Formats: sequence, structure tokens, C-alpha cells
Amino acid sequence: MSARFSGGFSSAITAENGRGFAAVIPDIKCVSPKEGDLLRGRDPVETAQYLVRSGAPVLSVVTERSRFGGSAELLRAVVRAVDVPVLRKDFITTKAQLLETAELGAAAVLLICATTDKNTVQMLYENARELGLEPLVEIHTAEEMAFAGTLGAGLIGINNRDIMTLERDDGCSGRTVALASGAPAEALLISESGILTATDAKLAVSAGANAVLVGTALWLADDMGAMYRSLRVERSDFPCGRP
Repeated sequence: MSARFSGGFSSAITAENGRGFAAVIPDIKCVSPKEGDLLRGRDPVETAQYLVRSGAPVLSVVTERSRFGGSAELLRAVVRAVDVPVLRKDFITTKAQLLETAELGAAAVLLICATTDKNTVQMLYENARELGLEPLVEIHTAEEMAFAGTLGAGLIGINNRDIMTLERDDGCSGRTVALASGAPAEALLISESGILTATDAKLAVSAGANAVLVGTALWLADDMGAMYRSLRVERSDFPCGRP
């Protein structure tokens, strides 16, 4: 069994970097524990298609139901509706969830260090790769960054906010700045959450981020397409960042 676009999530980010830009990864998220309903009558699948037309090289879909309003059905619908690789975001703790993720057609899956123990993360990391899924290892501390390095993670996400409080804190891209230097040189680095403006995106990219993952700011914007384009930062502006 293998997922669609096996290896394609990283490749799409690398291709965007090759064009001179940090990749902007839109987060298809129905509810924010901090901001409430994000859809506000909009269809998430149609919005996903719109964001791809706006230039998104990859997408993220939140499938956690009780606090974020997502579902496996939403992931399946988005995967079928777009022609770019899709990341599944959820609290993944079992191999069964990984099997489901692959069956739903996702290309990549989020593994959160803060919500489970190291042995489980390592098991999930290895199982995901066996299934053709790219694991995005999410970290929030220097210790977790070091652990991601021992895994040999090729995709590392720095969550600027605290997932243990369901990202209700005011974390910003300053956390990416603080932790990025500890990332393995060969890993692709994604700055997640707390990216509210082009300035935030530039700060993350200046620290070496290859991509920024943005949800709430896009959904709250008056013009989602314009907001998306404003976050597409030129990496060439930051020659001192990570390669």
C-alpha cells in the first residue's frame, strides 16, 4: 500500500524553494479553539481548490473532529478534489491511523512529539515511511528538535504555538527563530502556526524555514487569495538562512 504522491510533499516544497520562494502551506481547518468557526459558511473543499489555483504547492487538512471540526471524510474529499500533495494533521498515535491516512490518499502525516512518547513517535515514523507516507515531525522545544534529528527526519515542523493548550497561546515565529539553528542541515523546515502577517513569514524564512504553514490568518482574511500571495516570501532575500 502506498499513498498518492509518495515523496511528493517534500518535492513540492523543494520545487517552490527552487523558484525562489518559501512554500506557503494552507491549512484546511474548520474550527480554531481560539477563534471559533473558521468556515463561516464556506465550503472547505471548494476553498482548498481555490487555494491551489492561487498557487499553493501543497495543502494541509486537519482531521481532528472534537476540537477542530475536521474528519477523515474531509481529507478524502480534498485529496480527490486537488492535484497537489496533502498533509494529514491530527493527533496520530496508532498504526491503524497511519493505515487510514494512506487509504485516504494523503501524501504526508503529522507526528507530534509533544503529545506522545519518543518510542511511539519513532514507531510511527518508521511505520509511516513503510506505508509511503512522509512523516512531518512536529517539535516545540530544543529537546524535541534534537530527537527529530536522531530520527533522521527529513521534514521537521516547528509549532510556534503550544499544542498542549490547543494553540490558544500567542506564540509567534520567534520560536522558529529560536529553534531553527538546531535543525539538521538536510531537513526541510516548516514554521507552523502564529504566522499572521507577511512580516511573520519573513521572520521565519530569515531563520531558514523552507515553508510556512498558515491556517487561521488565511481564513480570517478579507481576501484569502491576496493574503496567500502576501505570505509567499522570497527566500533569496535571506542569504544567511539555512540552505
